[in-house]
Order: sequence, then C-alpha cells, then structure tokens
Amino acid sequence: MARKKRLLGAAVVCVATLVLGACGGGDSTTASPASDASSKPVSGGIARIIMTSDPTSLDPASLANQAPITAVLGNALYGTLLTTDETSKVGYSMADSFTTTDGGATFELKLRPDLVFSDGTPLNAAAVKFNWDRIKDPATASSSLPEAAMVASTEVIDDRTMKVTMTTPIAAFAQAVVGTVLNWVASPAALQKGKQSFDEKPIGAGPFTLQSWTRQAEIKLTKNPRYWDAPKPYLDGITLRTVLDSNQRYNTLTSGGADVSIETNWINLGKAEAAGLPSDLLPLSGGNFLALNTRRAPFDDIRARQAVSAALDIDALNLAAYNGKGSVADTLFADASPFYSKTQLRSTDRAKAQQLFDELAAEGKPVSFTFSSYPTSENKAIAENVQAQLSSFKNVKAEVAIIDFAKGAALRATHDFDMVISSAAFQDPEPRLLANFTGNSPANMSGLADPELDAALLAGRTATSVADRKAAYDKVQARLTAMTPVIFLMRSAPGAIAAKNVNGLRQYGAGSLLPEELWIEK
Repeated sequence: MARKKRLLGAAVVCVATLVLGACGGGDSTTASPASDASSKPVSGGIARIIMTSDPTSLDPASLANQAPITAVLGNALYGTLLTTDETSKVGYSMADSFTTTDGGATFELKLRPDLVFSDGTPLNAAAVKFNWDRIKDPATASSSLPEAAMVASTEVIDDRTMKVTMTTPIAAFAQAVVGTVLNWVASPAALQKGKQSFDEKPIGAGPFTLQSWTRQAEIKLTKNPRYWDAPKPYLDGITLRTVLDSNQRYNTLTSGGADVSIETNWINLGKAEAAGLPSDLLPLSGGNFLALNTRRAPFDDIRARQAVSAALDIDALNLAAYNGKGSVADTLFADASPFYSKTQLRSTDRAKAQQLFDELAAEGKPVSFTFSSYPTSENKAIAENVQAQLSSFKNVKAEVAIIDFAKGAALRATHDFDMVISSAAFQDPEPRLLANFTGNSPANMSGLADPELDAALLAGRTATSVADRKAAYDKVQARLTAMTPVIFLMRSAPGAIAAKNVNGLRQYGAGSLLPEELWIEK
C-alpha cells in the first residue's frame, strides 16, 4: 500500500528544534510514498525528470535548494550533508553529525569517513570549509549568502571535523544548512578552474555525474560508481529538462513522456491524487507572497500597501490560479505548528481599499505599479488576476511584465521592481523568517526596515524555549499584518509526481527531491 498522502497545506514542525540533538539523531526514516512497504528497490533504468527552471550554471553556489528551482539537480551532483523528514527532524547523509553544546554559538560538523568526490579525490573538512567560505563571499553572489553570513568563521579541526562559529547563537542552524546550498559540497580544485571549466565537468560527491548538458534542452546524468551510499543510486542515470507550463508538465507525465515531475501547482497535485499517481508533498508554514518594494513609490507609502492588500480577494485568486485547490496562507503558521496563531494576516475590505486609493490620488499620488511575474503558467495567472481585480477600483493601475528566472534572481540585488512573487516557506521558522523580513537582510525583498519587527525576529531566533519563541513569533505576525510589506497568498506546494511504476519519492527541507532514492519497477 502506498503511504497515505499528506494533508495539503498542513504543517508539522519539530517542537524541539532549539536542542539540535532532539531534532537530530540518525538518518531520516520517512517511507517512500510511492512504494509498497514490502517491496525492495531494484536497480537500473534512466528516469526522465521535469524541473520548473533551467540552471544558468552547475556551480552549486548558483543553484537553489528548493523544489521550484534546481534542487534535484544539486542533490544529484553533490549529494547532501543533512536531510530532514516531514516533521523537520534532522537526519545525516554525508555528515556523520552536526552538534552544538552551547546553544548554537558554535557547532561541530563531523563527516563520514572515507568520502570522495567523483574523481576520487577526498571530500574532507577542508573542502566543506572552502565551499562555505565561498558561499559567504558576496562576490560569489549566491542565493544562500544570507544563511552563510550567519557564520562568523569556520575552522578545520581534522580531515573529518570542522568547527563553525556563529555571529549570533542559532540553535536551529541545521535548518539553514538543509534548506540552502550549504548542504552541497563541490571539489575546490574543480571550482578553482573557473566557471566554464566547471560547467563542462562539475565534480561533486553526489549519486550522479554529468554526462552532457545541452543548454535550454536537457541535462543527462549517469550513475556515480564512487557514491558513498551503495547500492544507491538505484537508477543508471537521469535526464533532466525544464517545462514551465503546468498543464504541459502534467500531460507530459501522464502521456509517458516523463517519469517524475517536480511540481508546485496545487491543481496538478490534486489531479495526481485523484488519479492515484505516486506523489509527495511537504507540509510547510508561511507560503508564497506578493513582495511590495517599500524602497520606492508607490509602496514606500504604507497606505498604498494597505490599499492593495485590502483590495485583493485571495479566495478569488485561488479560484483563478488554482481552480480553488490551493491552500490559502491566511495565518503565518499552519495550524499544526507549535507557533500557530489564529490571528489573520489580512482581510479583504473593498471600501477601505477604495478610500485609501482615493486619499492617495487626492494628494497627487495615484497608485500605479508594475507586477514583475515569472514565466510559469501559475505565476502569470496570479499576476493577471491581481491586475484584473484591481481594475475594478479607481485611482489604481497595475501592469504586468513577464521576466525570466535569471532576471528575477538579479532583482534581489538591484531591487528594480514594484511587486514580485517571492516566498517564505518553512518547516521551522529559522532561518527563513528572519532572512526574509529583517531590515538589513539581502533576502528581504520588500526592503522594510522596522525596528519592532527586527526585534521580534531576533527574539524568535535566540529564545531558549518553544513558549518564548511562540511569543516572539506572535509579535512577528502582528507586525507583518500592521506594516504590510508583503501580501501572503498560498501555502507553498513543494511536491513531486511520478508515473505509477516509479518508487522512492522523497523530499527534504523546503521541497528538495532526493534522486538516489528513486527506482523504477520493471
């Protein structure tokens, strides 16, 4: 029997994340949702996997360890130091342990013995230090810079051991490793040869190695005979390609054109469940949101932010973009979280919205902005629905501009946007919430700098009990509601769907598929 499908939109968060040992331990034992408990994996075959974005480079620092981007590719080439199960419990892969004895001021990372890269050279603590220090360097321009910047210094103790000293005690720092490219280690020697050389021959210690990469077409990977966790991977190889359109992804899978689809669309996940297809969905808190750029007009005025927030009917947006199948993020934490509060993040109030739009127009500041949307069908549907809803109001104008993912990533540095879709989806709120919403964080897309919000976020990070963390996050939610730097839409849907003969679907973190677990029934 397949494992019972996880409840859409639910979230289960480990209540003991403050003590890493309580949320750590041995390897995660989450069962495959696609396989019979009595069946045994078989070896062989090549799986065709659909992603939702093309990589611009195979450099792990340039990838992103989240489902909608390139997580499965990073896991395939570089393996993982740590993983989590659906409750956010930390498990170990290439790392033997990751522990703190001083409340998160320092950590000791211990590697498994005898790890090697795919070229046979050692993967040791010095290699991990090289990768982490490189990600921390702003010149690398990694998406994981905010998390890497939490580390004050790294020190190699011996071949298997690295000491990590934090800028601020963060007991749940393992969650930052799991959800970012800190979890991937590439060969320092290969990286030092430069981008072009590395993209032609990336060297990692993952379950697969690069066979060929035809840009904007497909990436072919082959089994790594030196992978540490034999007999994994079970597959002989993987072929990856990108499909932006959600309908095309689902149709390609069900027509036999693919074996696995990385999925973020609630409609497709619902179709898969109804059709009895193997699927996996990680339950998360937070969700996708509209980031309103507070650095410039019109959203530097809180009234413009409040007006747009009050104008939008998120249930209507859900219907337009997801046929009503999405899980609306009306609270910051899902109801299964120990940090849950029933206080609503926002409410629709058309009269209030029009009053604010009129007030701003009377001052010579009518609200006019551009929604920068990614090219996926669901993102375009959201942008078009926001535009349509606002068209029913006076003194507000919304235009839609479609941008590719590369430009979207650049917006984090340039801040040249008015409104853009972003997300803060998490099992444990650390480190994602503080990274996304504190004033001086590079990942703070809205740019809001609010001392009360910053203080509450820091208290949630450094508190020593679940009760104290909840009190801090209650203040965070209240402040986000009052200041309206973002408008939360839906819970994220980090999922994967497979053909009926595919087994071993397993994700970790915020939706990161482990390709070494996949196997195909013959």
